[in-house]
Amino acid sequence: MSEKDEPSGRQISNIVFDFGGVLLNWDPRLALEGFYPDGVIDMVLDRRDEWGFWRFNDLCDSGWSQEKILADYESDHGPAVAWVLRTYFDHLDRSLTSVIPGMDQLVRELSAAGLHLWGLTNASRESVDAGLEKFEILRLMEGIVVSADECLRKPDPLIYQVMLRRFRITAEQTLFIDDRPENVRAAQALGIHSLLFTGADQIKRDLRQLGIEC
Repeated sequence: MSEKDEPSGRQISNIVFDFGGVLLNWDPRLALEGFYPDGVIDMVLDRRDEWGFWRFNDLCDSGWSQEKILADYESDHGPAVAWVLRTYFDHLDRSLTSVIPGMDQLVRELSAAGLHLWGLTNASRESVDAGLEKFEILRLMEGIVVSADECLRKPDPLIYQVMLRRFRITAEQTLFIDDRPENVRAAQALGIHSLLFTGADQIKRDLRQLGIEC
């Protein structure tokens, strides 16, 4: 038994949260509003651009530095458009808009009940640091595994194994909550109890079914 898996009347003593879409709302558009016209923002955030914002956002979460991303982005889009992406990085905190409704209270209740709370997020280190500065709820986590730090992204099974070893917890006594089905399935394949997040009320019901009062 690991040191975080104390004996108790319940099987699950650790809850691991994804951040974006589970604990926090994220809207990259808000980092650019007020700096550029809507048409420019639409262009930069166009999901049809194969080597646009969304591809480089994934690479950022995978460990690419902002400067490496900006250099690569500029080689394809030119310096003027690359400066828009730099503006996004400079105002990243504005994209982290709010806590998902109901999750602040739920996380506090789980912490008060003695559960160990952790984070496992596909994100850049800069994004996580901005969230920690802005939202107290993230500071209730006992530890956070950040994809960019590990150069691994969910649903790669290895990042879940890193998380279990890093926190010294076992799959059997751990519950993972994420809003992406592929990430939930990957955790389940490793024997980690997992829930697909659709809202705070749903998670409360599911937790109660697992014997976790909240």
